[in-house]
Amino acid sequence: MVDEIKIRADIGSGILKNYNSKLVTAEQAVSVIKSGDTVAVHSNCAFPTTLINALVQRKDELKDVNLIHALSVGTLPYLAPGMQDHFWHKSYFMGGEARKAVGEGRADFIPVYLYEYPHLIKKGIVKINVALVHLSPPDEHGFCSFGVEVGLIKTAAEYADVIIAQVNPNMPRALGDSFIHISKIDYIVEVDDSIYELPQGERDLTPEMADAYEKIGRNIADLIEDGSTLQLGIGVIPDNVLKFLHTKRDLGIHSEMFSDGIIDLVENGVVTNKYKGIHNSKIIAGFILGTKRLYRFIDNNPMIEFHPQEYVNDPFVISQNKKMVAINSAIEVDLTGQVCSDSLGPRLFSGFGGQVDFIRGASRSEGGKPIIALPSATKDLKISRITAQLKPGAGVVTNRADVHYVVTEFGVADLYGKPVRERVNALISVAHPKFREELERYAKEQKFI
Repeated sequence: MVDEIKIRADIGSGILKNYNSKLVTAEQAVSVIKSGDTVAVHSNCAFPTTLINALVQRKDELKDVNLIHALSVGTLPYLAPGMQDHFWHKSYFMGGEARKAVGEGRADFIPVYLYEYPHLIKKGIVKINVALVHLSPPDEHGFCSFGVEVGLIKTAAEYADVIIAQVNPNMPRALGDSFIHISKIDYIVEVDDSIYELPQGERDLTPEMADAYEKIGRNIADLIEDGSTLQLGIGVIPDNVLKFLHTKRDLGIHSEMFSDGIIDLVENGVVTNKYKGIHNSKIIAGFILGTKRLYRFIDNNPMIEFHPQEYVNDPFVISQNKKMVAINSAIEVDLTGQVCSDSLGPRLFSGFGGQVDFIRGASRSEGGKPIIALPSATKDLKISRITAQLKPGAGVVTNRADVHYVVTEFGVADLYGKPVRERVNALISVAHPKFREELERYAKEQKFI
């Protein structure tokens, strides 16, 4: 156990006694996990490394422990080859290690809309025996914050038989529906570790690709009106959209997550959340991926509310934001508008995430704009990402009826309410010029045009 974490001086004696009575070592805490248990693990940058490492040390005592979570930042030792008989990972959204394990048959992927994941737990379809959570220290009332990831873990913890908390003074105190009282926690392990960081953007772009992404960002920004509410994720596309928003006025944020890029927009008065229509004056999100600058920004910030993902990503809630602009990326889009975002052919790559949640929510919003954005071709210009057909085995995440705008560096294809003939022509117009003749030839062969 680390040196005792400094607890607020004004914390009540009863709360402090309750807290201290639950202090154990990581090894003692995870000793309650049994073979066959299902363990919900705090995801994203809140990954509870100390607890996980202690659990993995028990591997020879355990068999068929199911570990469920979405994307997690950090090393996942239970995904090493040979560990699958002891620990079996079920992923709702895959990062690199999970992707490799799933591809090699050493882990599973559960296709599900992000807002529905907590409902699987509430309905008893997924039964949580133990939740491993990473929290801020308690406030004077005994409430700990889930910090940088509230959306997926809060419901899992509420329905778990046992809650094991890794309490860390470096975890920011996120506000909103983002707290758990120490009376609900069974075991507390104190740590003093840096919170994982995930800086924005891609670092290996060629000049040509950097230019393409910048043009995509400008094209999307042109669709965003003053007073719009935005869903912005992490990555090179939202990074480039943010470059062109500094002249906009009174933007709002309602997003499954956000990153460092919105800080300047808030500080410069671009993001005010004034005209959202729901949660006016508030940024609403489920989690964040970013750096220490972002963690300092959200800490005790009354402008920002975190909520469980079944609320943030509920299409009905999303639709109540006015001029809701949902910006989501894709791996490929076929000529009729089908969107593949989670696989490379049959090879599972990531997950559904919140794409469909926000596409459908934005489409029902007053003045809303659902946007799918992608470069027109791979960086070596060998493959068009506006395709005649999706690759064999590719998954359709967003179907053609849900797609409104498709944006590449060559412009905006407005597909909503258009017949196939007009859709095909619009998508060919935003494809890379190198592939337009080929795509047109295929479209004529199929009698699309």
